[in-house]
Amino acid sequence: MPIKLPELPYAYNALEPHMDEQTVRIHHDKHHATYVTNLNAALDKHPEWHGKSLEELAANLKSVPEDIRTAVRNNAGGTWNHNLYWDLLAPNAGGQPSGELLADIKKTFGDFAAFQQKLNATAVGHFASGWGWLYIDANGKLAIGSTPGHDNPLMAGTANLIGKPLLVVDVWEHAYYLKFQNRRADFVGGFWNMVNWKKVESLYAAARG
Repeated sequence: MPIKLPELPYAYNALEPHMDEQTVRIHHDKHHATYVTNLNAALDKHPEWHGKSLEELAANLKSVPEDIRTAVRNNAGGTWNHNLYWDLLAPNAGGQPSGELLADIKKTFGDFAAFQQKLNATAVGHFASGWGWLYIDANGKLAIGSTPGHDNPLMAGTANLIGKPLLVVDVWEHAYYLKFQNRRADFVGGFWNMVNWKKVESLYAAARG
């Protein structure tokens, strides 16, 4: 079956003032939708690949037919990354995580503020378009990094990060430019007010499980 564009789990204006309604509409209904459309068009050339999940496509890029491999990398990545991104945001959210995740963050980064500062610096400092990640690396440790384009830590042997994603911030210009123009740092600073830590905690528990 073709990949579907998921509905947003909240209203278009629910993330204001940190993310404006127009940005959410264009980002989800145009950019995200285009990745889904382009991915399905690529897979139509090799219908046997339509049965694969986004995770399977990302993890097995080297096995994808060469004539569609780049399209699948870009558009499966773009689709999966955005699916996760929207799910990790929520209105009236933010604050800090709790329990084992918070303890692991403090153990790894010193304290929660230091963790925020490191992810901020990574996301803001990423050259051109990409994503900033909190993930569990191949050694089972919390780590922070960034990927270009629509790469993600699931792309073993392809992306520059390998692991299990927990939290992601989109630093493509279409994620923030209507409201923040060139002020990426302001957008990333406001991102923390939208993080759905309960969702992040559930991903952490599943990854550790």
